[in-house]
Amino acid sequence: MASVALVSVLGPDRVGLVAAIAEHLFNVGVNLRDTTFAALGSGAEFVALCELPADLTAADIEAGLMRLPELAGAEIRAVPYAFDPSPGPAGSVTHRITISGGDQLGLVARLSEVFKQYEANIVRLEARKLPDSEGGLYVTRFAVSIPAGRTDLCLATVSNTAGSLSLSCQVEESSL
Repeated sequence: MASVALVSVLGPDRVGLVAAIAEHLFNVGVNLRDTTFAALGSGAEFVALCELPADLTAADIEAGLMRLPELAGAEIRAVPYAFDPSPGPAGSVTHRITISGGDQLGLVARLSEVFKQYEANIVRLEARKLPDSEGGLYVTRFAVSIPAGRTDLCLATVSNTAGSLSLSCQVEESSL
């Protein structure tokens, strides 16, 4: 198996950031596996598991990214990835859940506890406060893996928790 590195870039958000990173990684022969990007206020974060060709190290990747003008002022890190890059059964998303409404202190903590109670794994999480011009809503999206036999109770508890906070809850099944 090819060696795998975790590459992360945290810096100012700008147009073309993902293109610059992805093009550089492609040009040096890196294959992207799980990859995420998010604009975080005026900053941005890119994180990827990267399969490296035999003649390339994580240090080489880091050094190459540091030379990109688009990444000026960014924190760049590339390290060998010590975990199995293939997700196990708990990494398969069974449901996508969106909770929205007014911002609630501790919302992510409360819902995370519900998932833990039903042994559901949070595979992806996105929480975002929309600008007032877009309604000012707080939207939280969970992609979760809920074990068979616990689905109905878990989803009912999530829905009840959201309802008790005057938030809306939408659930969709997923095969990804």
